[in-house]
Amino acid sequence: MSIGILLITHAKLGHSLLHAAGAILSARPEQAEAIDVPGNIDPEAAFRQALEACRRLDSGDGVLVLTDLHGSTPSNIACRLIEHHNVLVLSGVNLPMLVRALNYRASPLAELGNKALHGAHDGVVMTTHQEAS
Repeated sequence: MSIGILLITHAKLGHSLLHAAGAILSARPEQAEAIDVPGNIDPEAAFRQALEACRRLDSGDGVLVLTDLHGSTPSNIACRLIEHHNVLVLSGVNLPMLVRALNYRASPLAELGNKALHGAHDGVVMTTHQEAS
C-alpha cells in the first residue's frame, strides 16, 4: 500500500514544498507531484490536469491531495476531484504536513489524512523570549 500525494497550490508553492521535503528526507519523494495554479489559469484545464495526475499517482489505494488555502481556486479544483477519484483533500499545507504524509504513506488514506493533519498542527509552534527570573 502506498498512497499518492498531489499538491495543488498557488504559484510554485507545491513544487517548493516537495523540493524541501526531498532535502529533509534525502530523496526526491516518489509518487508525489505538484500542480501550480497561477492567477490566470483556466480552472477547467487545471482540473483535467489534476485528474490526470490522480490517475498517475494512484496505485489502487487513493491519493492525498494537499492545497494551500481553503476556498481558493486550488482548493476548489481539489474538492472537485472527490466526485471523480478516490481522494482525500486537506487544505493549509505546510512542510510538517507534507513530511508527515510522506513518512506515513503506507497507511490507509483516512489514517494518512489524520496523520498529515496532526503533523501540520503540531508543526506550528510559537517560541517567545522568556525573561530571566
